[in-house]
Amino acid sequence: MGAPIRSRLLDLVGPEPSGGPDTAVPTGRVPEPRRSHLRDLVDAAPPPRAATDDRPAPKPGVPAYGTPVFVPAHPRSVASTDAQGRPVRVPFVVYELFEHPAHGTAAFAFTTPRRLADALGEAQPWIATSLGPLAEGVREQGVTVVLDPRVAPGQPNWQPADLTAYAREVR
Repeated sequence: MGAPIRSRLLDLVGPEPSGGPDTAVPTGRVPEPRRSHLRDLVDAAPPPRAATDDRPAPKPGVPAYGTPVFVPAHPRSVASTDAQGRPVRVPFVVYELFEHPAHGTAAFAFTTPRRLADALGEAQPWIATSLGPLAEGVREQGVTVVLDPRVAPGQPNWQPADLTAYAREVR
């Protein structure tokens, strides 16, 4: 399959401010990834309050509504015109649906990006979301969410070349 696809997000971030010689990374060592400031906000936030609406609580063994999941998805766009009549591309994200022997059409959701990559390949695009809104959104279409499905080994849907071709297309 070749080298795994790595996020280029850090390519868009400026270099770390120099903190002096004691903060330098020794030659040959890979620096530790920086902690996201979003994690600081999450850690500082007060605990969520109990639901005051009439939603039922999760059943035993069923993940909570806000459980983060990683869902196979990919970007799309459609041609449109803006307010001045100029042609534009309007981007959106599409969940990928799969045929499941027991559940029919299913949206796969994984509890970690590693599980998603192990099941569908390193080049599989994905989006992070919460389990509850995902289930509610696809239920209207008669689709079931399958959490951490076992996928038969085989050729992944997405190859690194597919991502390269898509990147060229949208530029």
